[in-house]
Amino acid sequence: MSKHILEQLDEVVAERSKQEPDVSYVASLFDKGLEKIQKKVNEESLEAILAAETDDRQALVSEVADLWFHSIVLLAYKNASVGDVVSELERRFGVSGIEEKASRTK
Repeated sequence: MSKHILEQLDEVVAERSKQEPDVSYVASLFDKGLEKIQKKVNEESLEAILAAETDDRQALVSEVADLWFHSIVLLAYKNASVGDVVSELERRFGVSGIEEKASRTK
């Protein structure tokens, strides 16, 4: 079975983060630091929200793809991975969202 595209992106982001900032977009984000990466995630999140307000399904899909990509960059910068997020989602699977949220506040 081939790797899921998100796992592949995880690996590509890790590789590109080690390249020179002038040849890799990911490396340029890493070079600019956490604040820049956070700003990109925030920007992409807003763009996804705004796209959802339209009838343009493809725009929404495109903006969410940008958001996911920049979220993977943020995870990599903080030494976390898609696998970590998948594990957390698996842990939560089958648990009511209300119950899961309540368990975090105790």
